[in-house]
Amino acid sequence: MTGKLFIISAPSGAGKTSLARALIANFGNATMSVSHTTRLRRTGETEGVDYHFVTQSEFLGMADQGVFLEYAEVYGNYYGTSRVAVQRKLDADTHVLLDIDWQGARLVRAQMPEAVSISILPPSVGELERRLRSRGSDSEDVIQNRMQQALDEMQHCREADFIVMNDDFNQALDDLTLILAGESDRIRPLTVDLDELLANSGSVG
Repeated sequence: MTGKLFIISAPSGAGKTSLARALIANFGNATMSVSHTTRLRRTGETEGVDYHFVTQSEFLGMADQGVFLEYAEVYGNYYGTSRVAVQRKLDADTHVLLDIDWQGARLVRAQMPEAVSISILPPSVGELERRLRSRGSDSEDVIQNRMQQALDEMQHCREADFIVMNDDFNQALDDLTLILAGESDRIRPLTVDLDELLANSGSVG
């Protein structure tokens, strides 16, 4: 028996990181994939726990060798998912969660079609912006940039196998737990009109 690969995609501000951490804490045999990155290590981050920190030349060399299932450049830094590291965890009967965007999800599913993809959405575009602004650490330009990227991510949510609405943290966590447990037929229906939500996200800006 092997673990399953779960791809979790969400716009910035949808609560993906907090949900993923809580999900792993509740689910004994699940772990986050640790990405390689060229980004500088921040205070409090640990090598091999938060990321595998490498230089740009090292990263590009790994990419040329086919090390990554997927990789992308974000805000001038590269991020990639190690193929071997993911497979090693799956072979150890551990469910692996990939925190990647819709483009990365496409690349991974093309290579591993058995992967289960999940899109996490905010209940509204207004709530998404409120969450981004509540962080209080970003400039207006950064907020607007993150909003545009977030809205683009939302437009691709239907490519996922499952859509989870994070209008209530505990209920969203319950839905994710059911999906990992293979009981997706028990997840709650969406609490908002998806067509209306996506129409609003496509018209902003």
